[in-house]
Amino acid sequence: MENKNGCDESHASQMTRREAMERVALTGLGIATVLSGTDKVTSLAAQGVAPQVVLPDKDPRYPMPPAWPKQLKQLAPNVYAYTQGGGPGIPSVGVSNPGMIAGPDYMWAIDGTQGPMPAKAFIAACKQATGKDFGRLLLTHHHGDHTGGLQFFQNTEVWSHPYCRQEVLKAVAATPKMWDPAAANPYGNIVDVVEPRKLVVPMLTFKDDMTVFIGDTEVRFMFAGPAHTWGDMMAYLPKQKILFAGDVGFFWVAPFAQNGYVSKWIQSCDKIMGMDVDVIVPGHGPIGGKKELNEMADYFRTLTVEARKRYDAKMTPGAAAAEIRLGRFDNWIGTQLIITDTVRLYDEWDGSLTPDVDTGRTMDATQEYNQIKKAQGKTSEMIPVEGLEHRLARSC
Repeated sequence: MENKNGCDESHASQMTRREAMERVALTGLGIATVLSGTDKVTSLAAQGVAPQVVLPDKDPRYPMPPAWPKQLKQLAPNVYAYTQGGGPGIPSVGVSNPGMIAGPDYMWAIDGTQGPMPAKAFIAACKQATGKDFGRLLLTHHHGDHTGGLQFFQNTEVWSHPYCRQEVLKAVAATPKMWDPAAANPYGNIVDVVEPRKLVVPMLTFKDDMTVFIGDTEVRFMFAGPAHTWGDMMAYLPKQKILFAGDVGFFWVAPFAQNGYVSKWIQSCDKIMGMDVDVIVPGHGPIGGKKELNEMADYFRTLTVEARKRYDAKMTPGAAAAEIRLGRFDNWIGTQLIITDTVRLYDEWDGSLTPDVDTGRTMDATQEYNQIKKAQGKTSEMIPVEGLEHRLARSC
């Protein structure tokens, strides 16, 4: 669906910084963007709007994450996972891991990747492995690092949870008309040339579990939300004991709860621990299993305990995030996400949690966090705070 942005351009160009941030919606573009008066996407960071965050200190008592390769890996006959290469210092964690199941006539995809380069690379690798084209695709959720590449899956039916479709529709008006290398994801290249962009909307939705047979492969599409979002779907292959978890799983990467419900996310992990599963493909990070999923849940359990102490002590989420240390999890990739994750826990506890990103509170928490860290002299490592740079202005 082509972008039909009907905003009043003069009004958009006069928005205050606060108004601009309140109007942004989550995407996976990887940079903070807002529509300017010329209908061009520009960086909020360049305008001094998108904050940056000082990374928490690493903990030398614990190991650093391993490196993992970018590859299409066969997990079972006709079943593949495509992992984006990652690890310490490797700028690719903002790009998600899709999956593929080959049927007799065409392939199913699990997620659509973030943009042109990862989508084209995934599609080419799958075609080379099977000689088939994609015919259907399941979205695990609506975030742009899973939906941005959908336009490159030509003649492919897209399925999702109704909430996912609803959120993709909200993003249609805000989708820029072109993929532009100048606005590429800071965590890894997703665009190599300027080319037209469109946002594809799911054509079939379902709320509960659904079983499909892709050739001889039984696949159970399972509702897992609210967890990372209110519309999380997973793909479970019972015979092969494989689970494509989408962003219910982050392995060696800090889980991102910008739209999440942390306590229920932990419950979703506990349910998976009771399933007959050997291999779990996370939305971000290397392929793992129950051990890695439980470690991610432990990140949330640890953060919940530490954040609750500070919530009860009437500390603000920004001050809490600046003070909390998470031990081994301080060495994970994306540890700046402690800010957004702490905000979501505070939203749970004070009854203000909604499916939407709490933009105002996250902005305030980030600014306070940075002030505290700078006062401690920690200014050497500054990167965009993930969750605030993953945004695009909605229709005005």
